[in-house]
Amino acid sequence: MAHLGTRRGRALALPVGLALTASLGFLPASAASAATAEGVPAAVASDGPELSYVVNTAGGRHLAKVKKAISAAGGTVVTSYDAIGVIVVHSKNPAFAETIRAVGGVQSAGATRTAPLTPVATTEMDEAAEPLTAQEAREAAAAAEDGQDPLEPLQWSLPAIKADKAHDISMGSSKVTVAVIDTGVDDTHPDLAPNFDRAASANCVTGKADTTEGSWRPAAGESDHGTHVAGTIAAAKNGVGVTGVAPGVKVSGIKVSNPDGFFYTEAVVCGFMWAADHGVEVTNNSYYVDPWLYNCKNDPDQGALVEALKRATRYAESKGTVNVAAAGNSAHDLASDEIADSTSPNDTTPVDRVVDPSECPDIPTMLPGMVTVSSTGAKDLKASYSNYGMGVVDIAAPGGDRTEYQTPAAPAVNGRILSTTVNGGYNYKAGTSMASPHAAGVVALIMSKHPYATPAMVKGLLYAQADDRACTNPYDINGDGKVDAVCEGGKLHNGFYGAGLVDALDAVRW
Repeated sequence: MAHLGTRRGRALALPVGLALTASLGFLPASAASAATAEGVPAAVASDGPELSYVVNTAGGRHLAKVKKAISAAGGTVVTSYDAIGVIVVHSKNPAFAETIRAVGGVQSAGATRTAPLTPVATTEMDEAAEPLTAQEAREAAAAAEDGQDPLEPLQWSLPAIKADKAHDISMGSSKVTVAVIDTGVDDTHPDLAPNFDRAASANCVTGKADTTEGSWRPAAGESDHGTHVAGTIAAAKNGVGVTGVAPGVKVSGIKVSNPDGFFYTEAVVCGFMWAADHGVEVTNNSYYVDPWLYNCKNDPDQGALVEALKRATRYAESKGTVNVAAAGNSAHDLASDEIADSTSPNDTTPVDRVVDPSECPDIPTMLPGMVTVSSTGAKDLKASYSNYGMGVVDIAAPGGDRTEYQTPAAPAVNGRILSTTVNGGYNYKAGTSMASPHAAGVVALIMSKHPYATPAMVKGLLYAQADDRACTNPYDINGDGKVDAVCEGGKLHNGFYGAGLVDALDAVRW
């Protein structure tokens, strides 16, 4: 649940083979030759823990038959995303997944969790937040120049990507909406309320969108993560608090984490589908999908989760959405052959395993088409915690680091990222979760400048405009004399920084 994504290869356009498969544009080529349905046992067990499942179908004429088989196998359909052939199901039948996989028209099916549909323990996503002190706020306001919001002098990340200069030209268009798929957004915050898009907001925690007023907000005691992300993207330039990278665009909240902070597949699929069907231009994804940090495609459950999310993200991109995600906070080389994972599944009892990330991706961030963002600190170096990997990371953006590792220039005083929190406040956080919204904000500026550009064109501009960053070798971020990571590649593209550091000024000039 602690989550900040990671991602592997990225295709700028959908593979040709996916164009017109069967009657469903987002299904594998094998969809047209689904096997005939096999019988479902007349009596099924219903004494197991209630779990949630995704059932990936061949779509079209198969859907009705599969839904009937789901019921016969002891499942209850929560919702069905017919456009991508994904059905969300609850069942107490311990053999549900195995049974439904044998049904004709079903291509894969898997449990989205290892714990039953009851509350479980939580962990924090990023390093603990640091509060903004009253003295810091007073000193920042005194240092603010004409045209700056009072806390903007503490936002070292804005000049790092030239967002301050970009705002003199454009702050983005209100016709562009960035959806924060996350823990929820507190739209009552004075820095977020002016730019909040209610029509593009929802609660997707169950896998089915709930648009009840305020359902997208974090409840009392829940994480402020999504609210912090939203402020980095689009906090209004209104004489209050902080300034977003794109303070003229709209931001919406799509809540996908349950009260204990878990991001399950059905909720995230719902998030992408909701965004796609409600005109969202950009999604920000600063999490990984629980309970597996890496999802092995040869495992029938984990493979089904990968497939469901691949369909959802491709669908969103087909609707014109650019999906941006965090590269993750484990300091892993995502281009390596092996990674040790001792954290999964994180909703019951983790096991030790060694995975090949090319076969066991972190989702959604390692799915095709996603913009993978690594994190830099105030000294323009890869952040100590940030994942990396040649051919995996697409681009870099400020996400902050420990102040003792990368100390910002005055008047900024904290190496983390300052942004909005719940109840009208502000705090500092660090993580690739904070880097991704900087990139998403720049994408929103590009889409404001080029409203008719396709996602592939927008991503091409993002990478072409980025400021080149050469490898940092040797990389010893804590100064203990030991190399902490090895960067592969050249100045134009490498494993630490991808195509380089995002450039907000070029986004509004090109």
